[in-house]
Amino acid sequence: MTDPRTTVVVITHNRCPELLRTLDHLAELPERPRVIVTDNASTDGTGEAVTRHHPDVLLLCPGRNLGAVGRNLAMRHVHTPYVAFCDDDSWWAPGALSGAADLLDRHPAVGAVTARIVVEPGGTEDPVVTELRNSPIRGPSWLPGPALGSFLAAATVLCADAFRAAGGFHPRLWLGGEEELLAADLAADGWWLTYADHLTVHHQPSVARDATLRRAHGIRNTLWFTWLRRPAGRALRRTLHLARTVPRDTASLHAFAEAAAALPWVLRERRVLPAEVESRLRLLEAAQRQSTARRYIG
Repeated sequence: MTDPRTTVVVITHNRCPELLRTLDHLAELPERPRVIVTDNASTDGTGEAVTRHHPDVLLLCPGRNLGAVGRNLAMRHVHTPYVAFCDDDSWWAPGALSGAADLLDRHPAVGAVTARIVVEPGGTEDPVVTELRNSPIRGPSWLPGPALGSFLAAATVLCADAFRAAGGFHPRLWLGGEEELLAADLAADGWWLTYADHLTVHHQPSVARDATLRRAHGIRNTLWFTWLRRPAGRALRRTLHLARTVPRDTASLHAFAEAAAALPWVLRERRVLPAEVESRLRLLEAAQRQSTARRYIG
């Protein structure tokens, strides 16, 4: 079984062993998808290893660490109707890509399908899966699964044209909850995001990660998204809530300072979401306050 409908895009930085494991898994998929890797300026021999072990992979080397924008770069080389993102420490299960493409084929108003995440090596479900299954957002009756307010890039297949029309990942957000802004813009464009419990992505978290830096970027990006897209009153309340609830440490202080320093460009780019999309975000926020799943800002 081959399936030419979906291209897989992977971004990586200095995680050569994890990336090669991911590419090994992707190469074994029955769909035989085309794979594009953006190497975000790795210094551990990643590029040479990919060329040697996986010559069929399209390797992009921008020469600097673009973060999530490395996915935008790869999208210039995507010619299939759908694109599946995964990280260098995650991979799609056999049949999942075809299953997601089938859903997108059958439901033209769906812009993104997010799969169930299984954490390896133990094979347990990621706690965030419970949130996805129990999303409080009410979608139309034809939607094939729960309606979502956002998505996780490493576990999502998107309509390539919808991604491009929404502008892709914002170049200033880099990494850390960067999906939230794109998801809101997709919804504002009229696309629905959904969860599919019968599709699976495996995630074996890399030990090569700076959790403190990622949390700081997550806080900063949440603030930027709030100021870019939320109504003034809601943005103020959300900002005050974050100030009260994030850890009182240097990382949080730096995140708020960096976010505030960017106010000139944020205000220039500010575009408030339609009321219907804003109402979905309010439902999502209320549910997340009760969540125990992992959070960049928790």
